[in-house]
Amino acid sequence: MTLNYALILILAGILVGFINTLAGGGSAISLSVLILLGLPANVANGTNRVAILIQNLGAVGNFKRNRVLDVKKALVLSIPAIIGSILGAYIAADINEAIIKKIIGLILIILFFLMVLNPKKWIQQHQNPTNNRISFAQIIVFFLIGIYGGFIHIGVGYALLAGIVLNAGYDLVRANAIKVLIILLWTPLSLVVFWQHHQINLAYGLIMGIGNFLGAILASQIAVKKGANFVRYLVMAIIIFMAAHLLGLIDITAIFKSLN
Repeated sequence: MTLNYALILILAGILVGFINTLAGGGSAISLSVLILLGLPANVANGTNRVAILIQNLGAVGNFKRNRVLDVKKALVLSIPAIIGSILGAYIAADINEAIIKKIIGLILIILFFLMVLNPKKWIQQHQNPTNNRISFAQIIVFFLIGIYGGFIHIGVGYALLAGIVLNAGYDLVRANAIKVLIILLWTPLSLVVFWQHHQINLAYGLIMGIGNFLGAILASQIAVKKGANFVRYLVMAIIIFMAAHLLGLIDITAIFKSLN
């Protein structure tokens, strides 16, 4: 691996770790960069999970140190998500990435308007959400989110945020903390599946993971210090940014192509 490749992986990782921790969709960038550097799409998909694992270790640790992580609720919600993620990882070989990116781009635009039209829902935490019981509908929702997360991971953060905020009653800061712990818990299991199918380049994943870790630490620190309303505006900006990329209006990976 050349120094240029390592630099590209770390820089991309910082951006991806930041975006994934505060919102989601950063895997659209990391997958594109890994493919740009010569990995087949299925290997890029598996390799990306290595960096995601490292990223969420950093984010979870930081959120927990700042006492905004509801570990109990995250563990309960993670059970159906983990089961779904294993199933999703097994069906990942049949990925149609171009169509999926367009669908996610449109969904992000809808999510953007939901955040504009009902801001209080995203920044005000319900009373005692920790004590709310998990409904059967939530179990199904998080199982389906898990399937998608195991399948390709792009945009799964937005689905988790919506589920945790709109259904579980957390504000965006605490929802992000729960989100990264759920993803941290399901990622090792999907990694095993990709490893069994020889679809992981460990060196690329570990080096990109350094950047992901740094980006995640920065993002989680900003979320805790600035609060839910600031995070809402930042998430809305990231949504527009990522939707434009996924719909083909801008090409974020052009930055990294110039470094190659």
